[in-house]
Amino acid sequence: QVQLVESGGGSVQVGGSLKLSCATSGYHFNRARMAWFRQAPGKELEGVASVGSGAEIVYTDSVKDRFRITSDSTKVTLYLRMADLKLEDTGIYYCAADTNFPHNWKPSLSRSDYGELGQGTQVTVSS
Repeated sequence: QVQLVESGGGSVQVGGSLKLSCATSGYHFNRARMAWFRQAPGKELEGVASVGSGAEIVYTDSVKDRFRITSDSTKVTLYLRMADLKLEDTGIYYCAADTNFPHNWKPSLSRSDYGELGQGTQVTVSS
């Protein structure tokens, strides 16, 4: 059973940085496609960053050059390093896994490609 537990959220000022973590269990980490999603207040869920099982990475345009998705296979943990945070980065951040190897070779920011999300971690950016 796939389990995902996000942590690392918090409150920061504009221009600040945070590092989110997603501890995983229940599947073969190196054969999964992983992603970070976020949901801002009153808005739809948005794919932020993804790494395919082939290691290719994709970001949504609004976070390119500011966010970085990484993983540690020894800790079976996914990370999202966020820098130069903006007010519009506020939201609940979720990680997700797609274990359908090898069909998950390419990264994807589409919610429909993943199973259940974790419980999420709140990121609040203020001026």
